[in-house]
Amino acid sequence: MSQATTPPIAPQKPHSFERHGVTLQDPWHWLRDPGYPKVEDAEILTYLKAENSWFEAQMKPQEPLIETLFQEMKGRIKEDDASVPQKDGDWLYWVEYEQGAQYKKWYRKPVAGGDKVLLLDETELAKDAEYFRLGAFSVSPDGNLLAYAVDDDGSERFDARIKDLTTGEILPDVIPGTLSSLIWRADSGALLYGLANDNWRTDNARLHVLGTPVESDVELYKEADEGFRVDIGTTSSEKYIVIATGDNETSEIRLVPADNPQAEPILIRPRQKGVEYAVEERDGTLFIHANDEHINFRLATATIASPAEWTTLIAGSDEFYMTDVTAFKDFYVVEGRRAGLDQIEIRDYADPSKVTPITFPEASYSASLGDNPEFDMTVLRLAYESMVTPDTVYDYDVASAKLTVLKVQEVPSGYNAADYVTERVMIAARDGTQVPVSVIYRKGFKQDGSAPLHLYAYGAYGYSIPPNFSVTRLSMVDRGFAYAIAHIRGGDDLGRQWYLDGKLAKRTNTFNDFVDVAKGLIERGYTSKGRVTASGGSAGGELMGAIVNSDPELWGAVVAHVPFVDVLATMLDGSLPLTPGEWPEWGNPITDKAAFDLIRSYSPYDNVGAHAYPPMLVTAGLNDPRVTYWEPAKWVAKLRVTKTDDNILLLKTNMGAGHGGKSGRFDSLKETAEEFAFLLWQMDMTGK
Repeated sequence: MSQATTPPIAPQKPHSFERHGVTLQDPWHWLRDPGYPKVEDAEILTYLKAENSWFEAQMKPQEPLIETLFQEMKGRIKEDDASVPQKDGDWLYWVEYEQGAQYKKWYRKPVAGGDKVLLLDETELAKDAEYFRLGAFSVSPDGNLLAYAVDDDGSERFDARIKDLTTGEILPDVIPGTLSSLIWRADSGALLYGLANDNWRTDNARLHVLGTPVESDVELYKEADEGFRVDIGTTSSEKYIVIATGDNETSEIRLVPADNPQAEPILIRPRQKGVEYAVEERDGTLFIHANDEHINFRLATATIASPAEWTTLIAGSDEFYMTDVTAFKDFYVVEGRRAGLDQIEIRDYADPSKVTPITFPEASYSASLGDNPEFDMTVLRLAYESMVTPDTVYDYDVASAKLTVLKVQEVPSGYNAADYVTERVMIAARDGTQVPVSVIYRKGFKQDGSAPLHLYAYGAYGYSIPPNFSVTRLSMVDRGFAYAIAHIRGGDDLGRQWYLDGKLAKRTNTFNDFVDVAKGLIERGYTSKGRVTASGGSAGGELMGAIVNSDPELWGAVVAHVPFVDVLATMLDGSLPLTPGEWPEWGNPITDKAAFDLIRSYSPYDNVGAHAYPPMLVTAGLNDPRVTYWEPAKWVAKLRVTKTDDNILLLKTNMGAGHGGKSGRFDSLKETAEEFAFLLWQMDMTGK
């Protein structure tokens, strides 16, 4: 196939619509296939393939660098790796990767001793698929059956199947189109699940009795609010199945007995706008993690008989952001953050004042409960890492308060933490708010403005970005980059208010924080203007779109992965899969003119300007149900004919994948290598 010599120019076709007295022109509206989620329009596919050809042509000279980066990254991954086995009932469970394999194998063996048994071979399941993702994986209470779900095209619609672990037979039961956990009834004879509706939303909880037609499955719950979605789980005690429904700011929970899910559901408390809660259970007492009285959540108790009568056990705190509570038989665990740093506390049922914190040595790190499947635990599995400390698995003995290292992520090609420095710095945003930034660089780094720096952030939905370890990041740091994570508003890194200060009417704080962090790092000598590269994906891709519109001169190069850039049009279209559930996050511009005006003021696609832009690489997924492919496609098409510079602009669309890009562990590495090669190319560092 001949290489493209000029970038494709998408034709403009008149299209306009009016909202709140404003007429909006969208000449690239045609890039949305009216048959979506099927994309079969020949002109659209031709354009996307032309953009892919342009991407391939421009990146071809960088293929040696891409291969070098790929081999570096691959060399830092232990190919024949295995997780630490964990006991669940009569079995020990773990996963293994074989040398060269893209996907895992799932194993178990009897606790009492015996040979290991292969439960599921992802490599075998994925052998004929361009894309593969294992969703739910759930062994029945009696240990004899495995329910699992597979997505083979990136659309995030999973087909559920059941395997008999005693015979190896795949049962004839197939549940297509699931989008939920698979939860077993206590007698192992039935499964609870949720189906995805036409708008890629789980609005139901259903019960499938093994051996019966799926068409006869019983609907246990149906959600009427188009913005809410249903999740299914269990309490840690496994006495109750949790049917939870909610959106980004409100939740409502029902419990049903695990041994009789068709019993009358127990409603914990009716939904109240802005109130979120989660529920655990122990010996008939409910433990409710809720934000009804304090923005940073409290822990309350109630009884099964009177589930709506809550009594505070741990009051909410301005200093401590309570993120999760897990009930075990003899103690419970509270997780949270203090000053943005992860905290894990062991709490005593009998003495609420007795608190045992688990302490860690580093000043900046990520720590959480790991895999703890049993209710009666005396030793907890923990996960720990930092920007310089590889992923570490601990066991914590609750009685002795002793931490034991079980496994440290191995870096086969070699890694010495002493070669690197990590810092946590605070930078003032334009409104005076102090924004934390996690930075890593190699020893010998000169803080004189001469070095390049890569800045990453997300900044939405209350998702924090932890200061974690990355074997891929080292390829940038070892070439002289500093790498920084900006913990900007919109995430919940510093508490729930930090999230609220970056959403709805305060959304622009997110963009301003990122820009001001970049400027602050420049002032401190970490880098200089034009030597900052930046990346973000999804809502973080929206962030990239906003910052190249507002401050294009700051950036040496920008990568926007599956970017949510057509914000106004998407939020104006209630028929799109996720839009109704997104209104609490962004605002509803259909009914609210103020929301319309605000979104219109920052929506990256609507604010593309006739000025210079930095070099940019943009990615998309044809089957992406979260950020539809036409958002990045329209954005790139508009940028091509509007921007005034000659800087490179590339669009790569994964034609057989979705929101997360390619699926195999090495295929995804290759895409990271492409991204880093693009950044090094644009920073004139391809020889390093």
